[in-house]
This record gives sequence, structure tokens and C-alpha cells, in this order.
Amino acid sequence: MIEDYKNKGLTLLKKGQKGMAHAIFSRFGLILFLLLTQIFILFGVFKWFGEFLPHIWGGTVLFILGMIIYLLNSRLNPTAKITWLIVIMLLPVFGVLLFLYTQSDIGHRVLKKRIDYIITQNKESIPQSEEVLERLAKENPGVAALAHYVHRSGCFPVFAHTDVTYFPLGESMFEEMLKQLETAKYFIFMEYFIVEEGLMWGRILEILARKAAEGVDVRIMYDGTCEFALLPHDYPRRLKALGIRCKVFAPVSPFVSTCYNYRDHRKIAVIDGHTAFNGGVNLADEYINQKVKFGHWKDTAVMLKGEAVRSFMLLFLQMWRINEREDESQHFLSYPSLAVSNAKGCVIPYGDCPLDDDKLGERVYMDILNRALSFVHIMTPYLILDGEMETALKFAAERGVEVILILPGIPDKAVPYALAKTHYASLLESGVEIYEYTPGFVHAKVFVSDLAEAVVGTINLDYRSLYHHFECATYLYHTDCIAEIEADFQSTLAASRRVTREAVRREKWRVKLTGCLMKAIAPLM
Repeated sequence: MIEDYKNKGLTLLKKGQKGMAHAIFSRFGLILFLLLTQIFILFGVFKWFGEFLPHIWGGTVLFILGMIIYLLNSRLNPTAKITWLIVIMLLPVFGVLLFLYTQSDIGHRVLKKRIDYIITQNKESIPQSEEVLERLAKENPGVAALAHYVHRSGCFPVFAHTDVTYFPLGESMFEEMLKQLETAKYFIFMEYFIVEEGLMWGRILEILARKAAEGVDVRIMYDGTCEFALLPHDYPRRLKALGIRCKVFAPVSPFVSTCYNYRDHRKIAVIDGHTAFNGGVNLADEYINQKVKFGHWKDTAVMLKGEAVRSFMLLFLQMWRINEREDESQHFLSYPSLAVSNAKGCVIPYGDCPLDDDKLGERVYMDILNRALSFVHIMTPYLILDGEMETALKFAAERGVEVILILPGIPDKAVPYALAKTHYASLLESGVEIYEYTPGFVHAKVFVSDLAEAVVGTINLDYRSLYHHFECATYLYHTDCIAEIEADFQSTLAASRRVTREAVRREKWRVKLTGCLMKAIAPLM
């Protein structure tokens, strides 16, 4: 019998179950081992092989030169090449071992092969409406070209007949999500980066458990780093006792956790195939300002009703199927999507996979910047840019487009905050305007341009989101809610302080030093 806690929610977590062993035998443990190996080898060279030091030194120089030539001719991102060059030149043994480890695909070679197979098999699972595509091509060839690029990366058609509701705060999304979950009759799919027990998850879990008892197919996925930090290892078993099917994506494994670099950062909820949620809001109390961690938590999300929901349903099923034989996509895609005939504009839900060559999240953002005529307004919690993205932001501003960034006024992490500051001077010189949200932390991931296009999703402007995470987002073209997104941006802007060149010059030396030092290894973070 499930007890319904109206205020506190359903709680399954028992405290005190996490230990140090899980951390020691993770990727952290291997990196520590490699550093100790470097120290041991260097000590051994000086103590036992002193007479051969000139030969060892000469061999090391030749080896480093060989690695430099290899890196310069590799297909790595240019910024990542610089980082690896620095690491290998300063720490030849540790650097090369770490490079070989991270590039060897240990722990995710099978994952890549499996995901490639699933995506290829589902390439045509959702047919593209030729009528919608032709109309888009006539109305805006640039957007049609972007849609063509997005579709080649997976099964991501352009949809009409989809109503989109924008939520300017996590608490408003949470309130609506509870209502929509109550309507479920057939299935509920939820895929989130973070699940943490508290009011938010407790209220949701109570509904999920009740719906499962009624015969609804309830499935939840969360990332392995969530299990590592927030939930006990046996949490899926506890949910199973409530009738809820649960999977952990890439749990941290001893010494082979290169999947640490490839986390499931998506936030997706799908209800009966007709309603979906997407955005920056995880399932934890700070996202709805029930727990204050870094001042007021500013986050955003969207709710889709209509044909575009099918793409989020397929994204979830693809991740769910990674360790399943059965392909359930056609079964669930056969559920009616309840097209909204009076909905305006077009919608493209899409996912970004870090294991392919398409940096979809970054390229959608850059395409918006390159096509903008009047303005591009951006909210992001982090600003850790490669050269291409920084150039795109600067070029847009230099050709007269109003580019405004809103970042946190109260950061959640010191190092990303310091890294963001390293980009300020260059961006300001090109005319990019930067603001910091004084009431607290901005976790929203929003692009809005020319009152015609917008993106709301999970994709931050940092290396982890753009290169290392499984991500997802909703691209919007001429939907009714775009005006609301811009209005929310202006409201957030009014509560933010503008960053000036003088403020950058007066920044604390500790922040400047941290940013300068960490920028060399930012692509590895």
C-alpha cells in the first residue's frame, strides 16, 4: 500500500549509503593512478638511471615531437588540440597515458556501436511531412536548410500542428507537469540528468507509483552521476517494488568509466504520446526554488502538445533500448499524437549525441547567430567556449546584430565562473553585451532571435554540453510562445547588472588567475 504524502511526497532514500570506494575506483581513481605513475617513473629515472639522463631526455623530446605532429593532424577540435599539447609537453608520461585512455573508447566503444545501430534503424521511424517542408522552404530557405541539417543527424522532422507552452520558471513547469501526469492512461516516460528526493520528486513519484498501480507503463531513466552523488545504487530496485521500470545510464564503473565524459544530460518527459516536457529543469527542489542553493534559481522549460511529441518519445526509447533487444518504437509511435490544427509555426525537437561527428547543439546555435538580422538574446549558466563559438558570437555583434548574454550573478561552481570571465573582454570588445542575473543563478538554456526563432532545451554554452553530453532541445520557428520567451528575457535582463570593461579590469586577481590557468585544460573538464 502506497502512502500518499501530499506535502512531503514519497520517499525511498535511506541516508548514509554512499562511501569512498565508489569514488576511488572510478575515473578519478584511474587519473590519480596515472599521476602517481608519472611521479614514480620520474623518481626512478633520476635515482636509478641518472647516467642515461641525456639519452632519456633526447628520447622524450623526440616522443613529444611525434605526439605534437600526430595531434596537429588529428580530427580533434582545435581548442582540444592545444589542451592536449600542453598536457603532453608538461607531463609526457601522464599526458600520453591519459590521452590514450580517453581516445581509446574504453567503456563506450560498444555504446557507440549500439547507438549508431539504433539511430540508423530508426532513421525513418517518423516520416517527414513534405507539405510542411515545402512551405518552410518557400517561407525561409535558411531555416529550411537548418532543418535539413538537423534531420540528417537523426530522425528529427519538422512538425507543424504542435502547440508550445513556455514556462519562465521551474515551479510553473512543475505545477503543470503534475496536472499532465494525472491524465496518463497508457504510459509515462521520464529521462532526467538529476533526480533527488525532496518535495518535487516526492510529489512526482507519488503520482508515478499510483499510475503504475493502475496499469500505466511508467519508466524513468537518470544519469549515472546522479546515482553516484544523490541516490543509492539499488534505487532502481526500490522503484521496481512500486511497479516503476527504472534504468541508470552509464553507471560509474571501476577504472573504465570513460563514459564519465558522455553523460545523459537530457530532460524529457512524455505522457501518452501527446504531451512532452523539455528544458533545463531537473527533478530536484532547487529547480523549483523549494531549496535555496545559489539565490533565486532561474530556469525555463517548454511543454509540447501535438505531432512533435513523437520525436521526444523516440529519443527516450532509443536511450532505453541501449541494453534491450526489442525495438518498441513502432508500437509507441502508433499512439495518436493529437495534432493541434490551429497551432502556428514549426517545431523541431532534436537530440545531440556526443559519439558522432555532428556537433548538432553547437551548430544549431551558430546557425542562428549567422542568420540573425536584428538580435540574438541568450541565457546560459556557463560560458566555456571553443574558438568557433566565440567567433560566431563576436561576428554576429560586429555585423550589427544585438547579441546579449545573461549569465548567473551567483555562480554554482567557482571554476566555470572563472572560465566564463576569460571570455568577457574579447566579447565586449566586439560589441557583445553581457549581463549577470543579480538575484541568483541562471540555469536556463535559451536562444531567441528576431522574434522568429528560439531554442529551449538542455544545451549549455560549454564544452560538456557541446561536445561530451547527450543533449536535447526544442527549436521553434514562428510559434506563438516566441514573444513570451523574448518578454521573459527582457524581464530577466531588468533584474541583471551589465558587465562593463571596467568591471572586467577590476575583477579579483584570484578569479583571473583561476580562469587563465584552467582555460588550458577546459576542454577536458
